[in-house]
Amino acid sequence: MKSRRRPYAEQRPQDLGGGVWSVPVPIPGNPLGYTLVYAIDSPPGPVLIDAGWNHPDAWAALSGGLATLGLDVSAVTGVVVTHFHPDHAGLAGQVRQASGAWIAMHESDAALVRLMAEYAGAEHDAFQADMLRRAGADPGEARQVAGERPAPPAPPDRELRDGDLVDLPGRKLRAVHTPGHTPGHICLHLEDADRLFTGDHVLPDITPHIGIYPYDRDDIDPLGDFLDSLDRVSELGPLDALPAHEWIFPDVAARAAQIRHHHEEKLERLRALLAQRPQPLTIWEVAAMMTWNRPWDELPPPLRGMAAGEAAAHLRALEAKGHVRRLPGVDAVRFHALDS
Repeated sequence: MKSRRRPYAEQRPQDLGGGVWSVPVPIPGNPLGYTLVYAIDSPPGPVLIDAGWNHPDAWAALSGGLATLGLDVSAVTGVVVTHFHPDHAGLAGQVRQASGAWIAMHESDAALVRLMAEYAGAEHDAFQADMLRRAGADPGEARQVAGERPAPPAPPDRELRDGDLVDLPGRKLRAVHTPGHTPGHICLHLEDADRLFTGDHVLPDITPHIGIYPYDRDDIDPLGDFLDSLDRVSELGPLDALPAHEWIFPDVAARAAQIRHHHEEKLERLRALLAQRPQPLTIWEVAAMMTWNRPWDELPPPLRGMAAGEAAAHLRALEAKGHVRRLPGVDAVRFHALDS
C-alpha cells in the first residue's frame, strides 16, 4: 500500500493489514505536518511505534484515531520510540499514564533523554550561545537562533540494543540500530511480515536532518554513521517501508541507495567548494554557501541553526576521509581543504 503525502486534514487512520495500523498525528506549526504512528496487534494488546508530539490536538488525534480502528489507547501495552525527538517521543509518557504501557528506546538515546532532564534552562541557553559563537555566528544572530527548548520526553522503562527483539508476543519485531539522525535511532524489522518501520532514517521523498551538536565536535561522525546505517538497511533487501513521515513505500533498499548517493554528491560539491577558497572558513560561513531548500538569507534563524549543524556534519565526514582539516581558533573553529 502506498499513499502520497497529503495535508494533515486529508489524512485518515488506516488498517494496513496483517495486524498493523497507522494513525496520523499532527505536529502543530511544523511543515512536516504529521507523524505516522503505527500500532501492531499482539495478544496482550497493541504496541505502538512512536507516539507523536506532546500537544492536546495530537493526543486527541492519537487516541481518537486508535478508537476509529477499534483500538483503545488504554489497552496499549508498549511504545517503542524510534528516536527521542519530540514528534516521536512526545506523547509516550501520556500513553504510559493512560495505559500503564512500557516505553522502550535505544540505550544511546535513553542516555540523551537523561542528560536533557538534568540540563537547566539557563545552562542550555549558555551552551547554545557558546556553540554558535564557536561556529562563527555573530552574537546578534546567535540570540535569534537559540529558540524555545522543548520539554524532554518521558524516560524509557526499557533500553534496546541492536538485534534485540521487542516484547511483542506472537510477533517478531527486531531493533536495527541505525545511528545518524540521532545516536540511538532504530528501525524496527517486523520479520514475520517483511516490513520495516524506518522512523526518520529512510523517508520516501526527503532526507532526514543529520547534524552535529555542539557543531565543532571532532570525536563523532554522524554522517559517516548514517551512511553506514543506510548500507545496513540495504542489506535487509527490498522490504516494504513504513516511515514516520510522508507515505508508505516499497523497496527500502533502493531508497537507501538513493539517499546515500545524494549525500556522496553533496560531500563532493562541498569538498570542491572549499578547495576554491584560499582562506579557511567557519562552519557558519560554510553553511551560508551550501544549497538549502531556500536561499540562506531567507532561512529563519532556527533553520539556519539546523543548517549549520548539517554543514558541521558534512565537514566532519570530509575531515574523517582526510579531505579537510580543522584549524582551532579563539573565536571560532575553521576548516580548509587538503589536496585530493
